[in-house]
Amino acid sequence: MGLNNLFSATSISGSGLAAERMRMEIAANNIANANSTQTIDGGPYRRQQVVFASAMGDAIKGSAAGDSGLGGVEILGVVPDDSPLPRVFHPGHPHADQDGYVQMPNVVMPHEMIDLMTASRAYEANLKSLQTFRQMAEQSLSLMRGSG
Repeated sequence: MGLNNLFSATSISGSGLAAERMRMEIAANNIANANSTQTIDGGPYRRQQVVFASAMGDAIKGSAAGDSGLGGVEILGVVPDDSPLPRVFHPGHPHADQDGYVQMPNVVMPHEMIDLMTASRAYEANLKSLQTFRQMAEQSLSLMRGSG
């Protein structure tokens, strides 16, 4: 087992930490804009979602060379949710149409809270993985020092 394979666990967990942090930031931004009926673009705020992909890198080449080909997760980008925008009857609102309806953001609070909770748990799991790897490396170094 080469050093690249040994430390691939840390890079995989690190990419997971970055991805879940981004997911938490986007969920928090969605919650903050849950009542924004007017954005710079002119319409109501649209819920944002993070798009992930597995970062396999050169998995086929790596497998032939003896590497694991593992690469964690990669953030492809942030895309708007195209679900319909709800209309709410609120005739006194400054952004109401001629019939008194206001288009509201497509942010659903329970969905955002679940996204926050699952991202937080995944972040914690990746962090625990890094901590466990560090403890194992320290114990291995300690054993190597004691035997020599």
